[in-house]
Amino acid sequence: MSEEVQHRLGDGDGPFGKHGMTGAIDLDQRRERAFVASDGQLFQSDDAFDVESATGIVRMTGEAPAWFRSALDVAFTDDVVEVDGCPVHYLAWGQRGRRGLVFVHGGGAHAHWWTHIAATFAEELRVLAIDLSGHGDSGHRSSYVLEQWTEEVMAVAAAGGIEGDPVVIGHSMGGFVTIATAALHPSRVSGVIVCDSPVTEPDPEIGAFRLKEAFGHPRTYTSVEEALLRFRTVPAQEHYVDFVMDHVGRRSLKPVEGGWQWKFDRQIFTQFAGTMRHIAQPYLAQVTCRFALLRSRHGLVTADIGASMYEQLGRVAPVIEIPEAGHHAMLDQPLLLLTAIRTLLADWEHSEPHRRRGRSTNSTQ
Repeated sequence: MSEEVQHRLGDGDGPFGKHGMTGAIDLDQRRERAFVASDGQLFQSDDAFDVESATGIVRMTGEAPAWFRSALDVAFTDDVVEVDGCPVHYLAWGQRGRRGLVFVHGGGAHAHWWTHIAATFAEELRVLAIDLSGHGDSGHRSSYVLEQWTEEVMAVAAAGGIEGDPVVIGHSMGGFVTIATAALHPSRVSGVIVCDSPVTEPDPEIGAFRLKEAFGHPRTYTSVEEALLRFRTVPAQEHYVDFVMDHVGRRSLKPVEGGWQWKFDRQIFTQFAGTMRHIAQPYLAQVTCRFALLRSRHGLVTADIGASMYEQLGRVAPVIEIPEAGHHAMLDQPLLLLTAIRTLLADWEHSEPHRRRGRSTNSTQ
């Protein structure tokens, strides 16, 4: 199942009109394509959105710059692959048969969080961005398992037309999925870049409190504009790029009877309450491919957490700070994030990887 969608600046009503970015799909088509059937909202156990808050921050106040408009003008396809009985949606840019990248969003987010970053690689690579099950336009499950999400990433990479083993790039909860993917599928991943994903010991009391604070009962909004006024990130950041937030927010909504709701499945965060940062802990030391950690200056990976992850990775994986960035760097410092990713990929193209001491694998950074 594949459908090419050309982004354009929206002129009409609906989630992508009135200054938003839109794909050439009308509302009836979006209803027909909707895979999700249960209540949604947005989150990432340290990523997501306090959608019930009264603080609104995402209205576009000016015209987006040329680089952003150009990225959203790159043609892409909407595709679906079934994994364990669940339809998993993904976006694809660039020609099939090239070496490639797979972008993995954070919890409560979706593939279009990466659009303005991922699309810029389309002239050189095959680029994919997944909606993990329970997110975006993918189906919902009765329960969610980290290891099953890694199978979804691998299924998308296999179905998406990438030549050879991909580099997987994940943000926050998506970084945890990326770490586990590299550990569980070492022969099928050439490298991973993890963006501000704090792998730590579990803190159930704080985690459960934050979940309770961030999510009440699902709410139906009468209009897209009303919903966008409630759209904010958890954790909050001092700075956001308004045109990026507007684009992301509009693609976070689904039409339902009586209005609009956020797409993600709240059950995910009830299930993982208090354990989200811990779920990748068993896998971190098992990663043998190239690995880089991008740490946001004002994010969740503190210097101490970064140092701990560096040790667990055998002291061979670079830990790179993104200046001035909050946890969601694609929302406040997208060009710095893009530059960091491009620099790593360019280096990996010609450099020899360092090896962990005491390991016989021909791996790592």
